[in-house]
Amino acid sequence: MKKDIHPKYVKSVVTCACGETFETRSTMPEMRIEICSKCHPIFTGEKKYIDTEGRLDRFQALFDASQKLRKGKGEKKKKRKKKQQAKHDISQILQEQEERGKKRKEEKKKKEAKRVAEEMKTVKVVRRAAAKVENAKSAKVKPKISNKKESTKKPEADK
Repeated sequence: MKKDIHPKYVKSVVTCACGETFETRSTMPEMRIEICSKCHPIFTGEKKYIDTEGRLDRFQALFDASQKLRKGKGEKKKKRKKKQQAKHDISQILQEQEERGKKRKEEKKKKEAKRVAEEMKTVKVVRRAAAKVENAKSAKVKPKISNKKESTKKPEADK
């Protein structure tokens, strides 16, 4: 081995952030560490958050921002659903109006058909009467047209 090219391997004092110190050998005479076997969660069984350079704060900020976005999306979704429901309600109302209009038209047609049927009956009766009159003229006999009127009898005097 060449001389003076390798660092010297000396006794080293290791100091943890929790305050624990121990001695080991290293190329550095003194070391400062954030975590050791006395305070590491695996060895202690406790949950401990180690915040290195504000990573935990950064993560929490990102997480909060994502939660806000999710809430915003939920509100947008609700608004979209309300609009769709309103469109559905309007289309349903229009359908109901069309159905009512169709029913009215059908009722109007039925009434018209009844009126026409009544007129046809009247026309038939008039034609029959006219035919009787024609027959009577050709036979030179007075036609008998029945007029159903109330009797014109006078009431008898009280005794």
